[in-house]
Amino acid sequence: MSKVRTRFAPSPTGRMHVGNLRTALYAYLIAKHEGGDFILRIEDTDQERFMEGALEIIYRTLEKTGLIHDEGPDKDGGFGPYVQSERNASGIYLKYAKQLVEQGDAYYCFCDKERLESLKTAVSEDGTDIVVYDKHCLGLSKEEVEANLAAGKPWVIRLNVPREGTTTFHDEIYGDITVPNAELDDMILIKSDGFPTYNFANVIDDHLMEITHVVRGNEYLSSAPKYNRLYEAFGWEIPVYVHCPLITDENHKKLSKRCGHSSYEDLIEQGFISEAVVNYVALLGWSPTDNQEIFSLEELVKAFDYRHMSKSPAVFDPVKLKWMNGEYFKTMDTERFYEMAEPYIREVITKDYDLKKIAALVKTRIEIFPDIREQIDFFEELPEYDIAMYAHKKMKTNEQTSLEVLEELLPILEAQEDYSNDALFETLKTYVTEKGCKNGYVMWPVRTAVSGKQNTPGGATEIMEILGKEESLRRIRIGIENLKEN
Repeated sequence: MSKVRTRFAPSPTGRMHVGNLRTALYAYLIAKHEGGDFILRIEDTDQERFMEGALEIIYRTLEKTGLIHDEGPDKDGGFGPYVQSERNASGIYLKYAKQLVEQGDAYYCFCDKERLESLKTAVSEDGTDIVVYDKHCLGLSKEEVEANLAAGKPWVIRLNVPREGTTTFHDEIYGDITVPNAELDDMILIKSDGFPTYNFANVIDDHLMEITHVVRGNEYLSSAPKYNRLYEAFGWEIPVYVHCPLITDENHKKLSKRCGHSSYEDLIEQGFISEAVVNYVALLGWSPTDNQEIFSLEELVKAFDYRHMSKSPAVFDPVKLKWMNGEYFKTMDTERFYEMAEPYIREVITKDYDLKKIAALVKTRIEIFPDIREQIDFFEELPEYDIAMYAHKKMKTNEQTSLEVLEELLPILEAQEDYSNDALFETLKTYVTEKGCKNGYVMWPVRTAVSGKQNTPGGATEIMEILGKEESLRRIRIGIENLKEN
């Protein structure tokens, strides 16, 4: 087999949808698993949908996710240009469309909008309505066609699909699929604006760029027979088709752009990191041979086999993604985590605390960056809290025992100069030993007093180290007052 070459061919129409990211990822993994090339091609033939800044989004997303292309608009590998509008300007698509006209595999169509809208719809085998062009212009003589062209009459070029028989194509995931030709419309190859249609440009570009594996969403399954018709008409080798299963939301509806987590950039803004998103997206339709769930991109390249992809729709589960993101936080380099977490910490903390120590406390306790806020808000200001929190069955504490512990500890902590975590822990441990009680009997009331919260990202002495001596003592005194009042 020739060298594996795959392509990602997005349209510059906005943020990168999760489905598009998965297509890019699978195309990248298929190529890299076989030591092949991954090509970026920009499909901008639909000028109406072109969005300013969308090209930058494509480049930025691929870079941040690590899906580095071997060839593309910025890296000519000898198959350029890699932007369809530039390829179209060279006349390449019209040249091939005219070749098909000469062969009798395509024809000029001059029907206006009104006539096309009047055509009856046919019903496909699955019960859906489809509009099939009635080949009205196929019967025009060569002279009539030339006269219409000379008169400047608007035209398109259509593929001439036989009405009888069937067309069969093979997909690596869905197997052999046979479609009645009666359901296949004479699709437009060149539009009235002179641009090729998405389907036609795809086939021409994939052949000329020597693409061996075409990876795309299963919504394109219905177009595959038309692609095959084109390949056969040109006498070209048909590439390997890999159609990815649908991605749905939790309600099993197609993951739409209106969904809050439908694009890569949505997810990054919500506090996920690229590595976790890529890892999770890889599992939306593909299963490894073992039970491994956490993969680096390099591990995915080694493990990925598209033959283990599923036909069934993949459910995008934000809860699972959050769990996976949290797992990545746990193993992340401390310095990198701090750099990414710092903006979220500064949203909450205005006081002169050691923010790196705060980041270290929350690193293993959050799933997404916005979780930081509610984890650390007590550092900025001691919240009002119910003294019932001092009662803890497992720690064998209540309001009375807690008051006693805090009052006995206060002078000890006032005399303490070293407020590092280790020194404070030794002091409290000494007190525990002398009192003849369990650690929790002392640590629970101290932690409650200095945090005012049921759950905190660190223990009593870790919190006190960050708060410092003055603030720690102030909070303990407030705790004593609160306990005395009740």
